[in-house]
Amino acid sequence: MVPSTSAVALPVAAAVAAGLVGSFAVLRRMTLASDALSHVALPGIGIALLLNANPVLGGVTALLVGAVLIWRLEHRTRIPTEAIVGVVFSAALAVGSMLTSGEELLEALFGTEKAPGQAETLISLGLAALIVGFVLRARHRLLLMLVSSDLARTAGVKVARLDLTYLLAFALTVALGLRYLGILLMGSLIIIPAATARHITRSLDAMLAVAAGLAVVATVVGTLGAGVLHLPRGPLIITVAAGFFAVGVLIRRAD
Repeated sequence: MVPSTSAVALPVAAAVAAGLVGSFAVLRRMTLASDALSHVALPGIGIALLLNANPVLGGVTALLVGAVLIWRLEHRTRIPTEAIVGVVFSAALAVGSMLTSGEELLEALFGTEKAPGQAETLISLGLAALIVGFVLRARHRLLLMLVSSDLARTAGVKVARLDLTYLLAFALTVALGLRYLGILLMGSLIIIPAATARHITRSLDAMLAVAAGLAVVATVVGTLGAGVLHLPRGPLIITVAAGFFAVGVLIRRAD
């Protein structure tokens, strides 16, 4: 069964956002922390299910609250981001596991084949456009902040605000993939294409372009292939992305 254009549009938009946001996650050395951050959505999904509300809305709320909490703790305690995310992730996973069970838990973790409604699709496409626009406009400031926060402040960059905006963009990117990839796999789509691009490119703009492109190709191939091969869409998308990473490693070794 070939999916409709509308069913592919949202995953593709989310993939572009994932590639761009993931590039800076890789540069920030947040690869493991980024994957863990996606699990913060689980308690929000669980609470939404208990209240008979939209689970995606619950996941989005939890991700945004988690991003703000991580930002506040990072700037107030000076504890490394990875450690803070690890603590928040562990607590979120424990609470979320208690609030969800059975098929609901599997859908939260691995996504669902159910198509989103028109309103959800339009809102998600709009959010994806905002995320892409933010990363492209702020890419030089984000890079300068990574090189040196003090240097960025001297150049007039509001470091704390930029850091918070990036974390919120990351949280929203995870939210975009909750329906079709789930909590476990969306973090992988954010990290794997970006890690591949980091390995085979030598400039920031090239890395962003390649990461977004690989994420889109993996998403399209996985989505179309799932219908043909009768396999789950999410795991197939990540398998394709991992295959690109393996090819990228081989290409660099050949050079």
